Formats: sequence, structure tokens, C-alpha cells
Amino acid sequence: MIETSCTPDTLDFPEVCRALAQQAPKQHRTGTGLDQSVKTLRYAGLLDDSGADDPTRTARRLMQIAGANLSAARLYEGHVNALRIVEMHGAQQQRARVAADVQAGAFLGVWGADGADPLREVGTQLQGAKIYASGLGTVTHAIVSVSGDDAPRIGMVGVQDPARQSPEGWTMSGMRATQSGGYNFSGIETAQIDWIGDAGCYFSEPGFVSGVWRIAALQLGATLGLLDAAARYLRGLDRMEAEAQLARLTPPLMRALAAETFVVRAASFAEGRDIRNRREQGVALSASARLLTEEIAQQAIVAVEQSVGLTHFDAQSETGRIAADLAVYLRQAARDALLLRVGAHAFNRHSSVWEMLP
Repeated sequence: MIETSCTPDTLDFPEVCRALAQQAPKQHRTGTGLDQSVKTLRYAGLLDDSGADDPTRTARRLMQIAGANLSAARLYEGHVNALRIVEMHGAQQQRARVAADVQAGAFLGVWGADGADPLREVGTQLQGAKIYASGLGTVTHAIVSVSGDDAPRIGMVGVQDPARQSPEGWTMSGMRATQSGGYNFSGIETAQIDWIGDAGCYFSEPGFVSGVWRIAALQLGATLGLLDAAARYLRGLDRMEAEAQLARLTPPLMRALAAETFVVRAASFAEGRDIRNRREQGVALSASARLLTEEIAQQAIVAVEQSVGLTHFDAQSETGRIAADLAVYLRQAARDALLLRVGAHAFNRHSSVWEMLP
């Protein structure tokens, strides 16, 4: 296990993934301890980089971290996403300040989900709350979308006040270790917000939908992790070579291996130069990758349930834990809207489906 005295020089990436995998079972049982995973990522030097300079490496890192510990990967993806938002929309001084804060120990998140009381500006104060906010107590600064008279604005806010946190709002059957819940921003002065970019920039392209390749990477990595865990379990029972097991588990594996190339392609295009002139293509590629990896994950969950059998649903089951987390994570927002947007781009009167290929 990685100790807190480790430095980046003493870690390599496979060690990081092994440590995250070792931490995952206890985190799932207790719903706590994800701060240790964040420390592991920090000591490995993984929190300083948005990943835009090498999207292929970033996509594969996200996959491998998700294969080891999807809850830790969820928080890591949020941190990377926040860094990228600041890079794309922030002023030079903001970028330097955020980089210095991260070096000093800040851990970032992106909290966008509004509930019954949406986050908004009222006079000189914020009113409302965010729901499904991951990393309560671990995320130090969150980028939040705030409604106002014009298009929504985004800003970075300190979110370390435990009195504003509502972890009891997270009652999902999976992803329990993400320390998710609500955060009440009411009464915070707008002067305390580090506003980023122009109104509406958060929902602009490239960056918003074209950035969902990171979600696709996590879905795919967790799928491969689930299949690997099922194989370990079956080998332990000397059942992995049975033809029925191979017939069940091989099809989702083949699709997952093929999808890896697609996710990397979407990541490379989304972070490349051409996307400025081909924004809708970047949206379509990333959205397609996200939808495809969801389908593969669902196929894998069913296959693993059938292969492992009733033991899969035991409270101590490794495959059960991974599948429960993955099933919850797959339920990202606006699935149907993404599907329609991909179709509208691919099949409109001015396009050929060949144009979907970068």
C-alpha cells in the first residue's frame, strides 16, 4: 500500500492503479476514504495536468484508473475537467493562480446538477444548491454553473464548509464511495466567486459535449475492470475455460477492445486543432463514444451476472461491487439528447456518414 510519505519519484502508474484497487473495497463498504485515493493520485503527480497536451495518454489513464477504482476515477475526471475549463475559458492570471492552488493542495470538481432550488444570483449573493456533487469534504474548490439574467455563468467557489454539505442526499446503490450529495450555496457573496470566462462559455463548444470522451473512457475502463474481476473469480473456481463462460464474456470484451480505439480517436479530435472548425463533428464523436461505451458496459454487466451467478449479488462480491458502481455511473444526463444530436449531425442533408471519421 502507498504511504503518505511517497513522492512522485517513487511511484509508477501501475503501482498507482494497484493502490487504488486495494482501497476500493473498504471505500465501498464504508462510503469513506476517498481522500486517500486523492493522496495517491497527488503523490503520483497526476493532479497538475489537464491532459490536453496528450489526450491519448489521458484517455488511457482514465480507463486504467476506472478499471481499478471507479469512484476515485470519477473524482479524478472532475479535477481534470475543472483544469481544462480554466485553461479554455480562464484568464492567464486565473490559470496561474489555479495551478498554484493545486500545487499547494487544492483538489477541484465540477458541480453542474441543479435540483429543486437551482443555483442563481440574487442581488449580491448566491441562492440555491447543487445536487449530485461528488467529493464532499475532499473537493476544496468546485466550478459551478450559476443562473442569472443572461446566459449561465461559471465560477470557482471554495466548498469546504461542512455545514453546507448534505451527504444524506446521496442514497444510490452504487458509487457510494464518491462522497456525493448536496451543497447549499445560499448566502455566499458573489464577490467571493472567482468568475471564469464570459456568460454561456461553459455550455459552448468545443469543450462541453465534446468533452464527454472522458466519461466514455471511465465507462470503458470500468467495464474492462469488471470483466477482469469476473475472470479472476471464475479462474479461482476453475470454471473460466468452460465454453459457456467464454461464449458469454468474450463478446463484450471484443467490443470493449474495439471501443478503446474509438475513445482515443474522440479524445484526440476533441483536444486537437481541427475541432475549432469542425465543432459539431467533435461533439458527435465524443457523444458516440459515450453512448457506445454505455451499451458495452450494460452488455458486460449482464454477461458477468450470468457467469458469476448468485454469488455476484453477495455483499462481499467484487464483481457485484464493480457492477453496482458502473450501473449508477452509466446513468449520465441527457442520453437521448446526445443520441439525437449524433444522428442529426451524421444524417443531415449536407453530410455523408464518412465525414464522421476524422
